[in-house]
Amino acid sequence: MPQCATGSLPRDGPRGQVSAAAAVGAFPKRVKVVEVGPRDGLQNEKGVVPTAVKIRLIDMLSETGLRVIEATSFVSPKWVPQMADHTEVMQGINKMPGISYPVLTPNLKGFQAAVAAGAKEVSIFGAASELFTKKNINCSIEESLERFDEVMRAARAAIIPVRGYVSCVLGCPYEGKVSAAKVAEVSKKMYSMGCYEISLGDTIGIGTPGSMKEMLTAVMKEVPVGALAVHCHDTYGQALANILVALQMGVSVVDASVAGLGGCPYAQGASGNVATEDLVYMLNGLGIHTGVDLQKLMDTGTFICNALNRRTNSKVSQASCRL
Repeated sequence: MPQCATGSLPRDGPRGQVSAAAAVGAFPKRVKVVEVGPRDGLQNEKGVVPTAVKIRLIDMLSETGLRVIEATSFVSPKWVPQMADHTEVMQGINKMPGISYPVLTPNLKGFQAAVAAGAKEVSIFGAASELFTKKNINCSIEESLERFDEVMRAARAAIIPVRGYVSCVLGCPYEGKVSAAKVAEVSKKMYSMGCYEISLGDTIGIGTPGSMKEMLTAVMKEVPVGALAVHCHDTYGQALANILVALQMGVSVVDASVAGLGGCPYAQGASGNVATEDLVYMLNGLGIHTGVDLQKLMDTGTFICNALNRRTNSKVSQASCRL
């Protein structure tokens, strides 16, 4: 069922609430929110989403104050049919100044196609799990790093920044528990190759604040905390709690998906990413600056949920619903 129109936020809502913890500096003063809805959110939709809807979604997100919006993925349509219109999307969106529109590129061919379509930033994606890497990009972790090296060389030549994703940092649908040491090892290799930022993904949303703390403690010994981001799926309802722990440990970049859209084609049972609306509501309540207009974000969530004929996964939007 489609989402209803959202009402206004309560006047005494999160904007006026500044916690004692934030006041004494336990949290970062500002957080960069990386919106992954148009790519991570839509890639798992069973029905093909019209290109015009994707373009409209990105254009609406561009009006919310978000500075980073992951637009699409230059993967083979054979692997992810939903992203087959990547070129049309990149060329159709209204690219606003001051906003980055990175795209996912699995290999050199994808990178070259992305640059030809006008991409100014790309992301590469690996995993801390051998079996997941095999299922996701059809090679071993070591082979995936060799592929990335090709992309990194091409990106350096073209002066294009590269972000690195590490999937399954808190658990794998095929291997179960993933060691924090393995996550740290893969993260270090990707950072050493030249990725300016490493996004640590709880792909199946199985992590808890305890496992998040353990994993980040290991990774932060190998990669500066200023170069880390977290990417939390909400399968077990732990995403905001896990993000809070990451913020307390100094992480100031968080991935999120409007309306909590998403999943993973290669991770059975994974639910969507944390809803961007819920993340921004929490950050507002902590007095942490994001620059994002929550009402506009909720309106964008309403648009995409109506287009997909589904209910939002955002608790904030559900609570603000007029009906």
